[in-house]
Amino acid sequence: MRLQKNTSLALYSVIEFAAKPDRHVPAAEIAEKYGVSPHHLAKVLSELARSGIVESVRGVGGGYRFAGNARRLTLLDVIQLFEDFAAPASERREPGDLTPVGAALGSVLGEIDEHAKAILGSVTIATMLGMVERAAGSDPEMAAKRLQVGGQ
Repeated sequence: MRLQKNTSLALYSVIEFAAKPDRHVPAAEIAEKYGVSPHHLAKVLSELARSGIVESVRGVGGGYRFAGNARRLTLLDVIQLFEDFAAPASERREPGDLTPVGAALGSVLGEIDEHAKAILGSVTIATMLGMVERAAGSDPEMAAKRLQVGGQ
């Protein structure tokens, strides 16, 4: 499964905000960390705010803050804001899809999509925070970066 850039940015942002639930994180901080333009990120954050996953505060000391429930919000909840899993069948049809081989492949690929959705729907933001913590703890360079960011 390949996610669109906006979807990846949304997941990065949600996890970053959820890791610092008591702090308003400036969009510029997320944009710099992930190497994207603040303008592009603003569009993604606007959608997250509209959905109630994050809240924004303008002005000095403002930024974005996680407003969801990390134990209930899943990766699929965030992904579905940016990805269309239910594209009309007519858009996905190719000539080979109508052959027995195409139908068999389509069946397998459809099953893979369903498994991916089930997995994404079972992984919460709280689970991701734990995975990020373990990954940072096992990598000395990442642990140092985490301390730098956390100390700001």
